[in-house]
Amino acid sequence: MKNTTRIVSGSALATLLLPLAVAAETADANVASATTTESLQQQLDDLQYDYDYRLSRLEKRLKETQKATRTIKANTFNPAISLILNGNAAAYKNNPGDYQLPGFALGGEAGLTPEGFSLGESEITLSSNVDQQFYGQATFSMADDAGETSIGTEEAFFETLALPAGLKIKAGRFFSAIGYINGKHAHAWAFGDAPLVYRGLFGNQLKQDGVQFSWLVPTDTYLLIGGEAGNGVHYPAAGPRAGIGDWSAYIKTGGDIGLSHSWQLGLSHWRANKIQGRGSQGVNSPSFDGKSRIYGIDLVYKWAPDGNTQQRNLRLQAEYFRRSEDGTVNLNNAQNSPYSGDQSGWYAQAVYQFVQQWSVGLRYDRISSSNSGSDPAVLAAAGLSNAGNAPKRSSVMVSWRPSEFSHLRLQYNRDDSTSKSDNQLLLQYTMVMGAHGAHAY
Repeated sequence: MKNTTRIVSGSALATLLLPLAVAAETADANVASATTTESLQQQLDDLQYDYDYRLSRLEKRLKETQKATRTIKANTFNPAISLILNGNAAAYKNNPGDYQLPGFALGGEAGLTPEGFSLGESEITLSSNVDQQFYGQATFSMADDAGETSIGTEEAFFETLALPAGLKIKAGRFFSAIGYINGKHAHAWAFGDAPLVYRGLFGNQLKQDGVQFSWLVPTDTYLLIGGEAGNGVHYPAAGPRAGIGDWSAYIKTGGDIGLSHSWQLGLSHWRANKIQGRGSQGVNSPSFDGKSRIYGIDLVYKWAPDGNTQQRNLRLQAEYFRRSEDGTVNLNNAQNSPYSGDQSGWYAQAVYQFVQQWSVGLRYDRISSSNSGSDPAVLAAAGLSNAGNAPKRSSVMVSWRPSEFSHLRLQYNRDDSTSKSDNQLLLQYTMVMGAHGAHAY
């Protein structure tokens, strides 16, 4: 009877403890399962982030390759036509007719926007694939010149589409690829006027009538190497149209830092060894004969959260150039002087889009010169005497872009190029009608 009681009691105890054991085991399993699920979720998140990052880099490399190879477009044999309208309203404290950059002989299109209301340089562009091998583009500019309309050829070039290994050739008239903003049309600049160093060294912007070679190196990091040869007819060169009058070389590299950051660094060199009769502004019609060399470096950084530029983005950019010249300065009264020039300058700017369509920007410019010659009076008459001045300028702007086809910008400059400071106010509009391709990085 006792044995029976013990058996019954043991069975009862086992019956009571079994659910507890099962519950404990189930709890342990649930904990282990939760831990495993959390670990798997973390691994999945890591894989997703890695996938997004790699996909972003692949998409960017694909776009860069497409730019290099210029694949056939939808309008293959029907030219895309666009019209870009630019207009200005400008006000100055000082007389804009007295404007100068001490130590720099201004040439090309250097100078201030006309005071009051004016029609800026508008453009008509035709572009199309010629066939499976070539792409062509022509841009004609229209500008108001002393009350009369002048029409000029801004660009007219063709470039290859199907060369192997990232190679490309461009020939005709085009903006040089040296520096960062030189290769962009002025309406695509962040500010409404050229940096002082561009105004002083390039007459606002350097064009080439010639040929350009470039190679997009097939590496993980963006690397573009190029060179140009021109006839030297455009400022800051001048002279005979036959043969090579000037040449340049450049290298650009850059990449991404995660999903939100990108950068680009560039080095440039331009040279003209046989300049003849390079004219510049001045009452004595000064000109220069000799050789000129320009060296430059540019750096750009961009930020956009997760690569999305629609709502917020930041662009920082800076450029530095240095020019060395040796030759002779001539005046129209038969006076001349040997001349050795050393000129340099830089600018730095930041543009922040704080909400969709609206941006603000800051820019600071500074240039300097150290010029010498046997006749200081001739150098002064040619604008090459700095009179102890190192021109500088501070700018602030706000812009509104309702869409990619319209743009309004208000800009203020505090220009200290001379001892008499100038307050400058610019209001500008840009309207784009028709097809218009995206601008480079």
